[in-house]
Amino acid sequence: MTRSSLLKPLVAFLKRFRSDNISSDHGQFSLPAHQHALKATMMSANAVKVVQRLQQKGYQAFIVGGCLRDLLLGHTPKDFDVATSAHPEQVKELFTNCRLIGRRFRLAHVYFGREVIEVATFRGHHTQDGASAAWARHVAAQDAQGMLISDNVYGSLEEDAMRRDFTVNTFYYDPNRNELRCYASGLEDLKNHVLRLVGEPDTRYREDPVRMLRAIRFMAKLDFQLASETEAPIQALGHLLREIPGARLFDEVLKLFHSGQGVATFTLIQRYQLLPHLFPDTYPLITQSSTTRAQVWLKLMELAIRNTDQRIQQHKPVTPAFLFAVILWPVFLQHRELTLIHGEVPHIATHRAASLTLDQQLTATVIPRRFSSAVREIWELQFRLPHRLGRRAETLLEHQRFRAAYDFLLLREQAGETQPGLGEWWTQYQAVDHQQRHQMIRYLSKDAPRHKRRKKK
Repeated sequence: MTRSSLLKPLVAFLKRFRSDNISSDHGQFSLPAHQHALKATMMSANAVKVVQRLQQKGYQAFIVGGCLRDLLLGHTPKDFDVATSAHPEQVKELFTNCRLIGRRFRLAHVYFGREVIEVATFRGHHTQDGASAAWARHVAAQDAQGMLISDNVYGSLEEDAMRRDFTVNTFYYDPNRNELRCYASGLEDLKNHVLRLVGEPDTRYREDPVRMLRAIRFMAKLDFQLASETEAPIQALGHLLREIPGARLFDEVLKLFHSGQGVATFTLIQRYQLLPHLFPDTYPLITQSSTTRAQVWLKLMELAIRNTDQRIQQHKPVTPAFLFAVILWPVFLQHRELTLIHGEVPHIATHRAASLTLDQQLTATVIPRRFSSAVREIWELQFRLPHRLGRRAETLLEHQRFRAAYDFLLLREQAGETQPGLGEWWTQYQAVDHQQRHQMIRYLSKDAPRHKRRKKK
């Protein structure tokens, strides 16, 4: 079904109500089947099963959030989430294929082969009146900046809607009744392509600074604009991202650049000045617009991100190692050059520069070892690829990181960082048979400088 046909009943519904009523933070509408175009058959069959089982046991349960937003916009959701009044332990009792995860947010994951249905208990407000306030303090905690450290406060359906991040995610669908519930200004914002935080933006960003990155990711993915009040605090609060655990920030960076909209995302990250909080050592090296190298490095990143977008759109594999190798390359080169100036031999300088660069990046994002090792190899191969005599070329071709290093080299040539020629040689070398490869090495040997032997006296 097309996007226009899905949204048409909702747009008609909006016209029958005053916009000031719909945009109220406490506005809630239950739409029967004839006022929306969603159907249970559009949903994951396993998500529907989870909802039905929970409802049969007396709990409230809905398919919820971004999957409904995407369906209404004519997109195909990647996954389907469920929200329920059941607590995580109660969900686990109902499903033998369930696992509980998380500390900050306690969630239930119900497994159906490769598909995982995430089930979240309705969230409540952080502070509550009366006797429940003492209980709330035990399960919710914030630091001095207002960031949520733990947040297992359970509440009602209405409270859960007000605890969601953006208004266009405040949709709840009951597949049994074919009923769609909408909260806040979600309907109108969806129609107008506006991304708006639920609640007071400054407070919501302080509770979880990653919401700033989610705002950028959704802007790029949905081609939405930020509401003015949602946009206003971002630059001033960007520094709070440095308080996010490095492992979580690594995951968020991957979501930003491995979404297929990396080019748009990179533009937005620069616009809102969040790059220095994600890559603090790279940022100053690529923003010195007066230097040619800064311009070349920035172009290299843009080419790499565009290349990644194309690979994702073509359903080709991508690796975080390549992305981090490109973005951290200027920092690595600077460290290597300084080490060489101090008289270190090249291969030791390369090794030390790689270690220093990756160690420094740990202050922002924790790169898992399986990826940081690959980053090192991609960098090291840039200095080995020019050396092709003897069996070196064949040995390099068999290296497990050769393809990534070769792609990296092509992008460096395209960006103007290094002279073209070497990349074309390797392109030809991969395309020909063994005999022709041997011939290519012989031609290289003829052109190689010869060192005269000293005559013995």
